[in-house]
Amino acid sequence: MAGNVVYFRMTNSRFAVAVHVLTLMAWSDDEPLKSEQVAESVNTNPVVIRRMLCELAHAKLVVSQSGSMGGSRLARKAGAITLLDVYRALEFPGVFSLPRQPPSRRCPVGVNIETVLGNVLEEVDSAVEQVLSEITIKDLVRRLKPCDSTAVAARNGAQARKDTDKRKADEAKAKVFKVVLRQSKNGLAPS
Repeated sequence: MAGNVVYFRMTNSRFAVAVHVLTLMAWSDDEPLKSEQVAESVNTNPVVIRRMLCELAHAKLVVSQSGSMGGSRLARKAGAITLLDVYRALEFPGVFSLPRQPPSRRCPVGVNIETVLGNVLEEVDSAVEQVLSEITIKDLVRRLKPCDSTAVAARNGAQARKDTDKRKADEAKAKVFKVVLRQSKNGLAPS
């Protein structure tokens, strides 16, 4: 068998980015979002987002309006957009693929591996599509809600710790000030 032959293609991150974009739009409650806003959330270049929005619009998952009041938003309700819709809009069919060059027909494995592996890949693709068809963008927003309250609680907890630390520092400064003030009243030089 030839070396350096890649038998499987793993999907890239475009699916995850597109899901992020659509979930952000659902989170914003029908408010059109500018590509710059979306890019900031995704942590990428706005050009990347604009290209993806074109693909999502072609698949009728988003609608966009240009102009100062424009932006992009979901084309339909978040509960009506499945992750399978997103996957099909952006990815080539199939989670994995066979190599471009066929294996050796003189090899007892190579002569039949494409057929055998092809069947396995169909099962994998079917399983992936089944899972993706059962999850909507609205489901992801629901899953994010507990994370949001956790994040708020964490921010509030961090702020409370900062407030406590600041209060303790202020109390320590006040004690030092009192000692210095007492020493100066008693004619002692502060050390």
